[in-house]
Amino acid sequence: MPTVIALDVSLSMSRPVPMPDTNEEYQRRHLAVQGINTLLDFISVNAVWNSQAWYERNIILIVSFSYLWERTVPFTRDHDSIKAALNKVELYNKTCLETALVGISTTVQEEWNNGVQCQVILVTDGSVGVGPGSLKHSLQTCSARESTESKFPLPFTFPCKLHVLCVANPNDPDLKTALPLYQQLINLNSQGGEVLVPEGPLSFRSVQDMFQKFAEKIYTPFHAQLQCGNFKCPVQLHPRPEPYSRDLEFESIQMKEIWNKLEIVGFLEIAEVASPPTVSRHLVLPTPTRDRSSKTENSDKEKKTEGGKTFTKGDEEEDGTEDGKVPSFAVLLHGSLKVESMVALARIGEDWFGMLYSWADSKKKSNLMLSIFEPGLCLENIPWLGNLENLCPVSAFETPPHLVEGGQPPFPVRPSEKRSYAQSCVVWIKAAGLQSDMQKVLRHARKLPDKQQQFYKEMNRIRRAALSFGFHELLEAMAAMLERECTQLPGTAHPSAALQLTHAANALRLPSALEIVHTIMPLQTNFTPGDR
Repeated sequence: MPTVIALDVSLSMSRPVPMPDTNEEYQRRHLAVQGINTLLDFISVNAVWNSQAWYERNIILIVSFSYLWERTVPFTRDHDSIKAALNKVELYNKTCLETALVGISTTVQEEWNNGVQCQVILVTDGSVGVGPGSLKHSLQTCSARESTESKFPLPFTFPCKLHVLCVANPNDPDLKTALPLYQQLINLNSQGGEVLVPEGPLSFRSVQDMFQKFAEKIYTPFHAQLQCGNFKCPVQLHPRPEPYSRDLEFESIQMKEIWNKLEIVGFLEIAEVASPPTVSRHLVLPTPTRDRSSKTENSDKEKKTEGGKTFTKGDEEEDGTEDGKVPSFAVLLHGSLKVESMVALARIGEDWFGMLYSWADSKKKSNLMLSIFEPGLCLENIPWLGNLENLCPVSAFETPPHLVEGGQPPFPVRPSEKRSYAQSCVVWIKAAGLQSDMQKVLRHARKLPDKQQQFYKEMNRIRRAALSFGFHELLEAMAAMLERECTQLPGTAHPSAALQLTHAANALRLPSALEIVHTIMPLQTNFTPGDR
C-alpha cells in the first residue's frame, strides 16, 4: 500500500506559531515536517520487511505543492532521506490543491498500475487559496469541464483513500471555512478518508498527537488469534482489514468487521477451491513473542562491570533468542498447506469465511495469506461448493464422495455446456485499458519480423473490438500510429519491418477492414530472418 504525502509549501505555511515555552520562532511548516517525521517513525516500527510481495506497503512518495507541484522525494523506503529532504523544502507562492492532486495522479500512474491501493495524505494549514486555482473555485467548476486536459483529477483512477491533515488551530476562521471543502473533496473521490485537526492549541505536541493518532488507525496491523482445535497462535494481518458494507438486492450489509479470532473449520484441496472471488487479501505473520523495544528495560537483570564497560547479565542470551526459533502454529500451518497443496477454510466473523493458503511471491520465498470472501447469509462464495455451512468432513459419509466416480473428487462442479460469457473478449471501460492494448501492438511492431504472428493477431483483435463498439475512428488512429512507428525504425531494423508496418497501415484504411469477418494477413516477402 504505497503512501503519497503531499506537503503544502505555500507562503501561508510560513506563518509563525507562538511557543510560550521557548524563545525560538517556529513556522507552521516546521510543525508539519515534525508531524510527517512522527508518521515515518511509526511506519518504520510497524513495517513488514520480510516479504517482497508487500514491498509497496512501506514505500513513500513526497510531493510538495503551491501553485505548481514538485516530486520532492520519489517512491522510497529510505525514511532518513525523506527527513533530510523535508528539512530543505523551500516556500513558494499561493496554494492550489488541484495542482497537488494532478501531480499525485500523474506520479502514481507512472509508477504503479491502477490496481494498487494507495494512501494519499494532504498536509496543509487550512488555507484553500483565493481566486482561480483555489479549492472553492475548483470544486465549483469541476463538473462543467469537458476537455480531457483540464478535467478535475478526482476521483482518482486507482483505489485510494484521501486524508487531509490540517496544521492549524481548531478555532481558526480560515480552517472552519475550509473543513466543508475538504470533506467535499473526499466525497468527490468517493473512496473514503477523513479530515483531521489538532486537539487544542497549535503546538509541536498537538500536531505530533494528530499524526500519531492517524498512523495508529491506518498503519497498525490487525492482531488476531489463529486457532485450529487445540492449536493457537497470535498473528497479525497486513494490511489491516477494512469494515465491509454493501447494499444488495434483498439485504444490506452495514459495517461488518471480522473477529479477532480466525477459527479454522476445515481443509480443502486447491483444485476444489480454484480461484473464488474475494474481497481482500492479507499477509498473515506470527506476532512477535516479545516487544523489541523493551530490550532496553533491564531493571530486573543483574548489572556487571568489566573493563570499564557496564553491561547487563542476560543481554547476550536474550539477543540470541530470536522469534524465528520459537515454535509457531502459523509456521506449521504454512508449511503443511504448501506441502499438501491445500487451503484452510476459516471462520472470521458471523456469516463470514476466508481461506488461508501458501502464496509465493518469488521462487524462494512464500508466505501465509488470508483471502476474505464476501460476507452474507447465503454463504455461496464458491458456487460449486454451495453453502459453506453445509460442508462436513469426508469421514461423515458412509461412502466417501471422492471414491464414487472413478476415484475423482466431485469438486469443482463445472457445467457441461460452454457459456457465451466464458469466451475471451475485449472490454474497454477506462482509457487505461485501451492504451494498454495499443501499447501491446506497438511492442510487437518494434520486434518485427520475430513477433509478426503476434503483431497481426493483436491488431485484428483490436480491429474487431473497435468494429463491435462502432469505434471506427480507432482504425485510422491505429494506422497513423503504425506509419509513425515506421518512420522511427532504426537503421539496424530488419527490412521486412517497414514493409509489414506500411502494409498493415494501408490494410486498416481499406473498405474490407470494416468487415468484421475479414482478417488482415501478413505481407508475403522474400526476406529471411538474417537479412539486414
